Amino acid sequence: MGRRYFGTDGVRGKVGEAPITPDFVLRLGYAAGKVLAGSAAASGPRPSVLIGKDTRISGYMLEASLEAGLSAAGIDVMLAGPMTTPGIAYLTRALRLAAGVVISASHNPYYDNGIKFFSADGNKLPDEVETLIEAQLERPLACAPSDQLGRARRLHDAGGRYIEFCKSTFPQAFNLRGLKLVIDCANGAAYDIAPHVFHELGADVIPIGVSPNGFNINDGVGATAPDALVRAVRANHADLGIALDGDADRLQVVDAQGRLYNGDELLYVLVKDRIATDGTVEGAVGTLMTNLAVEQALEGLGVQLVRANVGDRYVLEQLRERGWQLGAEGSGHILSLDRHTTGDGIVSALLVLAAMKRSGKTIAQLLDGVKLFPQKLINVRIAQGADWKDNAEIQQSIASAEAELKGKGRVLIRASGTEPVLRVMVEAREERDTMHYAEAIASAVKRSIA
Repeated sequence: MGRRYFGTDGVRGKVGEAPITPDFVLRLGYAAGKVLAGSAAASGPRPSVLIGKDTRISGYMLEASLEAGLSAAGIDVMLAGPMTTPGIAYLTRALRLAAGVVISASHNPYYDNGIKFFSADGNKLPDEVETLIEAQLERPLACAPSDQLGRARRLHDAGGRYIEFCKSTFPQAFNLRGLKLVIDCANGAAYDIAPHVFHELGADVIPIGVSPNGFNINDGVGATAPDALVRAVRANHADLGIALDGDADRLQVVDAQGRLYNGDELLYVLVKDRIATDGTVEGAVGTLMTNLAVEQALEGLGVQLVRANVGDRYVLEQLRERGWQLGAEGSGHILSLDRHTTGDGIVSALLVLAAMKRSGKTIAQLLDGVKLFPQKLINVRIAQGADWKDNAEIQQSIASAEAELKGKGRVLIRASGTEPVLRVMVEAREERDTMHYAEAIASAVKRSIA
């Protein structure tokens, strides 16, 4: 059975439009509860589920709907309030709960929202469990007898528990005293968490993006709008700037000179540090978009880079399949599976800071010799259902570009999963080549199937 509602990161959409409506989320909570109750039937005690949310105004409404649905299915509910996505993953595992749920649309604007689930071990739900929940959604909504309804209670000090976990991932021998850090929390879920983590480790913390009002999440601040961080680092003469997104699972870093470092570069820094401490790293996982310069630099360290499809879910799948620990997306999702089960912006920032402490070098010095290749991305709107893979003119244009760029660049063409758009990306050592070949392929697409 195909999935109608779950995408690569749960259920997401515009609030008030299907599926992000109170009635659907009520049914989703009930369906998830029935699946969880069925899997826990043999183990005895009533299962409990933890719900956390980011700072969107719609979080109140969706939290109440989700809680009602779970309770109707006979599931006890614990409410964490504003909490990061990786924080819910950690607390679900630490408290031995049946599942965790996050109400968030991550880096999207405030008028979007979403629901994503974590299993008892702090991992995203397997596809087969999401399929079971979708199947249950097709059945009528019911209600458990009154004596079997779930109870709800607030989880006190959820933030404090998660803060301690984050601090535990930083080496005991190090501290952050003497460092001035700007921490940008995107007016999101980490607004009352991230500044405490870095301050309690000794840093002089300048927080920005810590005044959520329900409408300003990711609005001109955070990992998806790093200009605010660059300005704050320069204005405060800070040593480093750290930007998280709305649910704090991705990271961008800015140094004292105002240079921005993305997930590709930070992956290289972490691999290099891991080699220095552990002696070897068998491999790392990036995505189809990972910069070719980083792949070549990792090869120079003797580390294989495997490319997964775009999406941290796919990076995680590849890491587990190979038994590796480190992976990342350029957007800032960084995975270190010996530290956490999912991408965590705060923990990733601490790993970068530990690498700097261990080496005595700045990020720029750790990346010495690694210069990202210029990339050019052109989105071409195409006819719905158009077949670009079998189009002779498009394929000839791609083949010509690949032949010219062999060894000094690459071409990536992929269809959008959410709109009728073909994404044309060219990467090369020389910027003029990226422009020339991207525009040539895009023109071929426009002539053929636009």
